[in-house]
Amino acid sequence: SRLNGMRHQDLHVLLKKQLSILEEAEGGFDQFTRSYRSFGVHRQSDNSLFFKEWAPAAEALFLTGEFNNWNKFSHPYTKKEFGKWELIVPPKHDNSPAVGHNTKLKVLVHTKDGERLYRISPWAKYVTREEKSVIYDWVHWDPPQLYSHIHPRPKKPTSLRIYEAHVGIASPEPKIASYTNFTHNVLPRIKDLGYNCIQLMAIMEHAYYASFGYQITSFFAASSRYGTPEELKQLIDVAHSMGIVVLLDVVHSHASKNTEDGLNRFDGSDSCFFHSPPRGEHLMWDSRLFNYSSWEVLRFLLSNLRWWMEEYRFDGFRFDGVTSMLYHHHGIGTGFSGDYSEYFGLQVDEDSLVYLMLANHILHTLYPDCITVAEDVSGMPALCRRVEEGGLGFDYRLAMAIPDKWIQILKEFKDEDWNMGNIVHTLTNRRYGEKCIAYAESHDQALVGDKTLAFWLMDKEMYTNMSTLIPMSSITDRGMQLHKMIRLLTHGLGGEGYLNFMGNEFGHPEWLDFPREGNNQSYHYARRQFNLLDTDHLRYRQLYAFDRDMNRTEDKYGWLAAPPAFISAKHEGDKVIVFDRANVLFIFNFHPDKSFQDYRVGVEAPGKYKIKLDSDEVLYGGHGRLDHNTEFFTEPTPFNGRCNSVMVNNFPQVVKLSLLKNVSMNVN
Repeated sequence: SRLNGMRHQDLHVLLKKQLSILEEAEGGFDQFTRSYRSFGVHRQSDNSLFFKEWAPAAEALFLTGEFNNWNKFSHPYTKKEFGKWELIVPPKHDNSPAVGHNTKLKVLVHTKDGERLYRISPWAKYVTREEKSVIYDWVHWDPPQLYSHIHPRPKKPTSLRIYEAHVGIASPEPKIASYTNFTHNVLPRIKDLGYNCIQLMAIMEHAYYASFGYQITSFFAASSRYGTPEELKQLIDVAHSMGIVVLLDVVHSHASKNTEDGLNRFDGSDSCFFHSPPRGEHLMWDSRLFNYSSWEVLRFLLSNLRWWMEEYRFDGFRFDGVTSMLYHHHGIGTGFSGDYSEYFGLQVDEDSLVYLMLANHILHTLYPDCITVAEDVSGMPALCRRVEEGGLGFDYRLAMAIPDKWIQILKEFKDEDWNMGNIVHTLTNRRYGEKCIAYAESHDQALVGDKTLAFWLMDKEMYTNMSTLIPMSSITDRGMQLHKMIRLLTHGLGGEGYLNFMGNEFGHPEWLDFPREGNNQSYHYARRQFNLLDTDHLRYRQLYAFDRDMNRTEDKYGWLAAPPAFISAKHEGDKVIVFDRANVLFIFNFHPDKSFQDYRVGVEAPGKYKIKLDSDEVLYGGHGRLDHNTEFFTEPTPFNGRCNSVMVNNFPQVVKLSLLKNVSMNVN
């Protein structure tokens, strides 16, 4: 760990050096990260338009578009130092801007080899695609009425409960849904469910819809397939009015290889924003990799983060593909055991480490309530410690081993062979003092080729046996009960935040598959069937109700914000897990066919306990076998490492019912 400390201190020195150069060369990071105010296109006070680009390898740059009838050479940019190009287009005779709102533009790049390349400005704020076209167009966005935010940003939640969502699939209809649909139809559900944070996927513009938003072509443009920038601003504003913070799923780990409507070969060279191949190419993702040591790349990416915070008022970011950024091997073909040598050798990419430290330092300095989450599968130490401590500065990391464990168990083991100790180990195996977001499944598990937990549990019975008008089959019964238990166990034990992917809270019956050649461009699986919740007699409503009450119970008792749980029992024979956290006692019986009478469980705080959440309630599709009026009094009998204990008089098994009994403390 001395090596660990030295490495992070070295990086901190590099970071401080970078910050002082920023101060000297650009007047500090505040100015530097607002570069979106000068690059791209801007209307000046006299209605002239100022254009600016960075294209170091270009021989000449021209602006063409509908405004000049696509004249190739009438509007040349002037070359400035450091590969910058500038152009001023004066207003028309009537003093209106020469380029009208919603009209098309292109940058024409002349290369040193005599090529003429049509390009979209990397700083374009809006791009659209004609129905028959494959390529996106740069569209000048300068509406007469800009949306102005009414509601202040909510405070940073102490317990983060994240609803991971994709605007385009957020309706039951087989089409691309809109920002407006999300605002009116989905936000109220998220609020009702008790989530206080939304993680929005696939917002940064991506030419290929089926990339799920991970092959970015325009980094400053909110995807036009769902509507206008103003409609996205309204969505975020309405979420804020409900006390919900909104995170952007930001992709700074790589970029699409597209040239005509992406960043690739913007100035004709094989580098520009990226490393030259082979370092600048990700073989598995077939995408380009940024050169984080380049000054202009830092300007572009850091300004990009600032843009989403300022213009759209996002409250933070989930950084995609952090593992790929941290290591030269990008995590390909590498297992991580947790040994320090895996994190502190020459395989670590210091440029991107410093970039991430810089990003987190700037975001948290400018916006103290900003939330950043890292998608890192490697377990890099100090990833979620403050930059001042030599950490990378993230607030949370995703606990990616947890969903993998649940899928593995459901795939490989019969109920009676589940290993309680192994489950508990996976749920608690995290670096102390670094916060984790726990989840049973995210969008990754919903994608075609895999199956959601509900599908692993109930499979085709979800189509035939989800009606309350007929008796539950044993498969549906077991599936319903385990669906709830897996979620609460993950929620209570797995982290300092919790995440759910849209629709999975009610056991969405199908996987996710975007329209593509392989499925005849079908939208059948690229939607979420919220309509199932509006049918009174379907059991999806029962799973929804449990998810809602689980979140609301956490909101009341705050176990996510509490120190990690104390696990007093993980009994292999009884298939029982017991732990307490935040004065809440969690008791799980995973046994397939055994109930228990008068079962003693350990608890720390003395007093009277009452049932606050019970997955066996009829409301949640359970069997209603517990009396909620029962009061449980502790005895001063030490048990399983706790000072006190409680006798639980009825503790049923999972297959006929599931008991997920969460008795919350209420000391007289």
